[in-house]
Formats: sequence, C-alpha cells, structure tokens
Amino acid sequence: MQIYILRHGIAEDPTAGQRDADRALTLDGRKKLQATLKRAFASGVAPTLILTSPYKRAMQTAEIAVKALNYTGDVLQTQALTPDADPLAAWEELRLHRDHAQILCASHEPLCGRLAAFLLGAPSLEIDYKKGALIRIDLVSAGPRPRGVLKWLLAPKLV
Repeated sequence: MQIYILRHGIAEDPTAGQRDADRALTLDGRKKLQATLKRAFASGVAPTLILTSPYKRAMQTAEIAVKALNYTGDVLQTQALTPDADPLAAWEELRLHRDHAQILCASHEPLCGRLAAFLLGAPSLEIDYKKGALIRIDLVSAGPRPRGVLKWLLAPKLV
C-alpha cells in the first residue's frame, strides 16, 4: 500500500471569532497546491482513495487533488486527520481501507509529520512539513505497528 500525506496549502490567517476549522485556502495556497499536484500526477500519483480532515482548508486541498490527479472515487472525511489527532487513530482509519493500493490523506501539522514518523517506525522523527508538501510512504507491513519506507517528499519550493 502506498500512502500519500498531503499537508493543506497556505490558509488565511485566523480572524477574531473565527473557528480554526473554518479557515480557507488563500489564492496563493491554491496555486502552489495545483503546481505540486500537477508534478505528482506527472510522476504517477493516482490514488484509489482520498481521505481528508473535515476542516475547510483540508477539504479544499482534497478538492484540488481530485481535479489535479483526475481522481473519480470517493472523498471521505475523517476526524482521524484533524491537526491534533493521534497518529495511531489515523493509522487505524487507514487500515480500514487497506484494500486500496494508493491512499491520499489531506491533513494538517502536526499530524502530517507525526503520522509520517509513525508509519516509518520512528515516532520521534522530526519532519519539516511545509504547507502544500506531499510525502509518499510505501508500507512493507500493515499490521498494528506499521513499517514503511520513505520514497520521496515533494516540497512546493521544488516545483
């Protein structure tokens, strides 16, 4: 199974009284995501399932991924991909869909970095996960404690 973890793009700054979950992507954030995902598509990224946090900016990120990757399947929302979710809970959600060959997760920091580290079997690993970055991890073992191999990380500045 290939897991793609996509951090949402640049989002608007919070305003007084606005819930964090309601912040949207900026125009610049959308453009950078489109460029990153265009490169990913050219490299063969073709998810069979997209999971997303229910936060607005993550859902917008998933929508951009749907278009850029010519994805025609379901986009499922899950609380397991919210910013402060437990990586183990995210992994349990992924395991529910282990029949899919390529799963793309649209999420947030700190979960993106924590989930990647967990999947790599190195929970204390620190990853500088920029907004709009995409990482690919190939799972060698999909048991209760996964073991994955980092294949690549695509940062927006490299596109």
